[in-house]
Amino acid sequence: MLLSRTFALLAAAIGVLAAPQLVTRDATKPSDTEVLQYALTLELLENAFYTEGLDKLDEKAFEAAGYPPWVRARFEQIKGHEATHVAFLNTALGAAAPKPCTYKFPYTDPKSFAAVAMVLETVGASAYIGAAQLLDNKDTLTAAASILGIESRQAAWVASAVLKGSAWDGPFETPLSMDGVYSLASQFIVSCPSTNAPLMVTALPALALAPAAPAAGATAKFTYDHTAVTAPGPLFAAWFDGVGVQYTDLAADGSAGVPAGLQGTVYAAVVADKAGSPTAQKLLTGLATFQIAVGSGDANL
Repeated sequence: MLLSRTFALLAAAIGVLAAPQLVTRDATKPSDTEVLQYALTLELLENAFYTEGLDKLDEKAFEAAGYPPWVRARFEQIKGHEATHVAFLNTALGAAAPKPCTYKFPYTDPKSFAAVAMVLETVGASAYIGAAQLLDNKDTLTAAASILGIESRQAAWVASAVLKGSAWDGPFETPLSMDGVYSLASQFIVSCPSTNAPLMVTALPALALAPAAPAAGATAKFTYDHTAVTAPGPLFAAWFDGVGVQYTDLAADGSAGVPAGLQGTVYAAVVADKAGSPTAQKLLTGLATFQIAVGSGDANL
């Protein structure tokens, strides 16, 4: 499946690219300004992806890939949305706004472009959901929720109309912490201007799964830098799907069972504690992400 192959390609890229400046977070909650700087960093990445991709892939490329003209036209609309988000956050932050970074995106044609778009939109929606609890100003929270709604709609359109999958994963979207989102977004970032303020995120060791898209009930192998992950007790594989987290034991060889009931976009990480919600996790590794197909609900489809 194209989307699964794209997730695998993204996983292979972790650790290859450099990162923006970071600061190690303590127990202090980020300020609204720091949360918006993080949000703008993500929006700049999305804006660069659509601008670069649609400059490279013209109407003929989409036609040759089997897409009708309206597919590329709607990607152009999404590009406009991301540019508007960037302008809005730039205005809100003023002189504190970060500048664009240098990026590298793993696509070669319209089909792989669409698959990367699906990853970016899905992770973007999860980023806004996870960061909502950090915002104090209610007007800022409302604006962030408005952007979240569009990111989620865009993800649904790419997933269903373009990639012919499900428009949703289940009854809940997955909220992700700033650290978790950054571990995924940094795969696309080569370098950033030294004048950008350090992001309030902690860099985490890269995580890869084998197979890259394991099935529920199967066994997956977790590969990461063991010298960078220390904990006094046992380690667990945490599986994020919606607003809940499932855990399985992580064996000494890095293997863990994939729990039943997962579907759609799934995120996995190594943790030492079984916290209650996805954003309450203290991640010991970055996130790995993969897809478990959502049934059509109709045997005739």
